[in-house]
Amino acid sequence: MAETNQPPVPAGYVRNAVGHLVPEGDVREQDKLRDQVARDLSVEAIALNEALSRFKKKALGDIADLVSIAGERYGVSMGGKKGNVSVISYDGQYKVVRSYADRISFTEEMEVAKQMVLDCVNTWSEGANSHLRAIVNRVFTPSRNGQIKTADVLDLLRLEIDDERWKAAMQAVKDSILVTGTAVYIRVYRRIGTTDQYLAIPLDLAAV
Repeated sequence: MAETNQPPVPAGYVRNAVGHLVPEGDVREQDKLRDQVARDLSVEAIALNEALSRFKKKALGDIADLVSIAGERYGVSMGGKKGNVSVISYDGQYKVVRSYADRISFTEEMEVAKQMVLDCVNTWSEGANSHLRAIVNRVFTPSRNGQIKTADVLDLLRLEIDDERWKAAMQAVKDSILVTGTAVYIRVYRRIGTTDQYLAIPLDLAAV
């Protein structure tokens, strides 16, 4: 757990959120209950986070070893950046996927691209359909952290519109894309019955 860099709390006191020492007897029972629930759940969450980190490290290591062993069988040295790999159990019940994806951000050129796209839509105001307007509005509406969603930008680039101004705007969008790194993911799937379809095993709280 992270260090707080604060001096120890004297016996008979607790520290409040702003750092003040408060006599235990002055703390309401409801505050004590809330504190206990927050601490208990946070400790469990930290343990789960550490377990997931260990799982990911083990999964990446095991898959890398599997790829290396396959390479050795054919006299091939597997070095450098690894690619996407699917590992499926012999009975086909389970599938583990290692995948790489570029981390993408957008340069200041996205502001220019935004204006070019909006100019197109405004010019077509009478003829532009509501679906296109919805897509454009969604793309340029930042998320809670103030970032434009990459998936929405890619949706915009997939639109095929035969207009030179639109094509120029899409080129500006492409020019604004900056690859800042690579992320690696481990996803685990379970086969649905005897079908050829697989269902992801959720490893994040939002999907459980």
